[in-house]
Amino acid sequence: MKEQPISITAIGSISPLGKTSSEAWASYLKDSHLFGQRDFGATKEWAAPLSEESKEEIEQLRNSDNKYKSLDDSVLFALYASRDAIAKAGWKAGDDFGVNIGSSRGATALFEKYHKEFLENNRTATLSSPTTTLGNISSWVAHDLKTKGPEISHSITCSTALHAVLNGVAWLRSGMADKFLVGGSEAPLTPFTIAQMKALKIYSQYRAENASEGNGGFPSRALDLEKEKSTMILGEGASVMCLEKGVGEKTLAVIEGIGYATEPLRHNISISTDAECFQASMKMALGEIRPDEVDAIVMHAPGTVKGDLSEYRAIGKVFGNKVPFLTTNKWKVGHTFGASGALSIELAVLMLRHQQAIKVPFVAYPAGLDKLEKVLVNAVGFGGNAVSVLLSRRG
Repeated sequence: MKEQPISITAIGSISPLGKTSSEAWASYLKDSHLFGQRDFGATKEWAAPLSEESKEEIEQLRNSDNKYKSLDDSVLFALYASRDAIAKAGWKAGDDFGVNIGSSRGATALFEKYHKEFLENNRTATLSSPTTTLGNISSWVAHDLKTKGPEISHSITCSTALHAVLNGVAWLRSGMADKFLVGGSEAPLTPFTIAQMKALKIYSQYRAENASEGNGGFPSRALDLEKEKSTMILGEGASVMCLEKGVGEKTLAVIEGIGYATEPLRHNISISTDAECFQASMKMALGEIRPDEVDAIVMHAPGTVKGDLSEYRAIGKVFGNKVPFLTTNKWKVGHTFGASGALSIELAVLMLRHQQAIKVPFVAYPAGLDKLEKVLVNAVGFGGNAVSVLLSRRG
């Protein structure tokens, strides 16, 4: 018996792209990045923060309830995106839907603030633990939306949001839930987090005043397979989606297949040169679907030399000589860690709905696509935890 299809019926997000789907799409249509330089302690680095208008929305949310005033931005981003998503889906507060919103780092700024206070004073605030634990995000979203369904939080580094999709699909297929809210949220723009990425020597060192670096005005060269230096840049935001059984009027896209894999760990952060984990996850997501039926892939492509190239090689192994249209959003919006996979799904859904593929401006492409019917979305976490989700147009 064929399993009942699972639909994405709504997406809510807030990111440097904007705070609505229309704003995000308008941003994607522009061949310009959303990075700026800002101070992180003693250094000035590239980052992709929310716009001032979006920050005002988050502050209004923070001040709307006394209980929300001490929450980390990662929680508030998730609250904002989740309210938007369920409103679009027509879900009501009090419905018994599940919540699984993950984060790579959780309440980053708040945790670092309390930890600094502890180091300086050898004591910390009363609520430091309940407001900084990883379960903080999904628990507050469930509280805000008054759902009685299961609340799940997890961290699987950069593939966190797509693992949330896996969980939601599993719950729906098991019959233990009829609706699930899934996604990721991240607020990693802190001095310590930036310092960690710089210690790994993967953060962009592009300086606009030094034209000899040859980045063409793009601080991140995600998907540029010829780059000699890693150019990853961090961004912040949240993206969540409503999953439901069946296909109906509100269906934005259908989840055709899901795949996952973890390869043997050879290094704390690296994957193999041809990303064996991606090869396995993409093949699992395809199932019985022929590779040549996939029109486009929204790659993880974090902007690192090894990360971009290994994923590209994995795609070549799976798709052979007929490689689909390849794109990513990290050249524009940065790497949002645990939220990145959900933002990639948002891009894939927007491309399917508008029937337009979004190009990376410094990548050479063959002739344009005639249609977009199936789009594959990839994400992988540090250490090789890959997830692939195959989406198709409603239909």
